[in-house]
Amino acid sequence: MRRTTIALLAGLEASVAALIGLGIALVPLMLLWAVHFGLAVDAALFLRAAADVWLLGHGVDLVVQLDAVTAEQTGLPGAGDPFPITIALLGFALISVAFARRIGRRSAAEGHSFTGGVSAVAVYAVVGFVLATAAGVDGARSSLWQAALLPALTMAVGVVIGAVTESLRDDPMTDAAGGLVRRRVAELPPALVDGVRIAVRIGAGAAFGLLAVAGVLVAVLITIDYATIAGLYQSLGSGIDGGIALTVAELSLIPNVVIWGAAWLLGPGFAIGAGSSVAPSGTLIGPMPGLPLLGALPNEAQPFGALWLVVPVLLGFVGAWLVAPSVPSEWSPHGERDVRGAWWFPAVIGVGSGAVAGLVLGLLAWWSGGAVGPGRLAEVGPDPWAVAGVAALVVGVGAIAGAYSVRARGRSDGGHEASARSSFDRGFERGIDEEPPPFDPNTTEVLGR
Repeated sequence: MRRTTIALLAGLEASVAALIGLGIALVPLMLLWAVHFGLAVDAALFLRAAADVWLLGHGVDLVVQLDAVTAEQTGLPGAGDPFPITIALLGFALISVAFARRIGRRSAAEGHSFTGGVSAVAVYAVVGFVLATAAGVDGARSSLWQAALLPALTMAVGVVIGAVTESLRDDPMTDAAGGLVRRRVAELPPALVDGVRIAVRIGAGAAFGLLAVAGVLVAVLITIDYATIAGLYQSLGSGIDGGIALTVAELSLIPNVVIWGAAWLLGPGFAIGAGSSVAPSGTLIGPMPGLPLLGALPNEAQPFGALWLVVPVLLGFVGAWLVAPSVPSEWSPHGERDVRGAWWFPAVIGVGSGAVAGLVLGLLAWWSGGAVGPGRLAEVGPDPWAVAGVAALVVGVGAIAGAYSVRARGRSDGGHEASARSSFDRGFERGIDEEPPPFDPNTTEVLGR
């Protein structure tokens, strides 16, 4: 396809992604407007609320000013002053990343990943800025520069993931941007490229493996505490329309909760308000937001909570066992010194893997937390520095152990192979040097029979 066609298709698909995200936020709000409020409230209020929710889902800060009556009803200190809401509803960001990955893959397959990516990112930047400008009122106003930057950055992350995935599957030279990157990478030392590639695969695999385990844990907790969650729904008295809106809000928070579960597995845990803590060592919670999903939180210390640290260690070990190279010699077949066979190379791989895992989980922990209200609700989510540090440590330890295990296995296999090759060579040389045995007619008769 031509560049213009690729750009138009990418921009169109990005627009569809934004509309779907807005629709998911808008439909339950319009149900509230029609059923609960009986069409008596200005519909523009709900349209602006849907835009704010979509922007909030991409990490855009929202500054809220409550009226005096509502602030007094909350009972929270500082509720009458303007306060920020900074927690990202990552379910909306996940939708954008999924569409962006599709755009990146399609653009790379047609050979114009840069053109398609720029078009999609530009559309998201314009959509974010327009929504923030149109929805901004005195009571709730989003940051304009964040609205123009963060949704576009989310789209860019997905596009890069999709383009890289497609370039690794297909001919790398069909895409101009992919070919340029590969040529620049080919100019770097092979050992450096190989080490970075292995560390990224191990570290990212361990990080997302931990998130998968956390997702299973969250699903189990929701299933076990389903009665408590249902009781909280009934106590709120939100009705069918309010229950739908509340459920959509909770579904958009599921990715956040999964990341909090990973922080819980690592040990630092997370907070639901200043001074609170939810960790394997114990749970200390004060007044919480009225979300029934929070009824699934563990309410007591786990007797063997520290054993959960075995999970990221095993993930790092298994990742290194599957990915780390086995180089029994420090010399390449061409007679050049190969640092990948040095004794310290597995340690470098392990440290790099831990750093990648810490970076991924630390950024996700930072993105998943923030402020949800005034006062003590300004601190919700895990501590990103603690999560990154513990993840880097435990995954790094597991990866180092796995990399050295692979090295030991490679040297053992290499030793057996070298021994067998040496015996074969000695037998072959002896066979050449020795004279053949004299002719024996009896042997010939036996062979004839």
